[in-house]
Amino acid sequence: MAVQSGGTFRVMQEFLDREVLIKLKGGRMLSGTLESYDGHLNILLKNAKEIIPETSEKRNLGTVLVRGDNVIVVSPVF
Repeated sequence: MAVQSGGTFRVMQEFLDREVLIKLKGGRMLSGTLESYDGHLNILLKNAKEIIPETSEKRNLGTVLVRGDNVIVVSPVF
């Protein structure tokens, strides 16, 4: 399912099976293991957690599909 083409997708390929932090439109943030993505930047996360910025609390979500047009930033967790 992963696309292996230029720029963004080459970097995303390096993030596969690693924990990532995703910032979404509207201020929401998710973390989880990047399982796959596609050419629209739709992202499948396993063991996903929603991070609540005001309190830094984490809410377990399990496996989620994030629609690509809501994604602002994808970053690996070090």
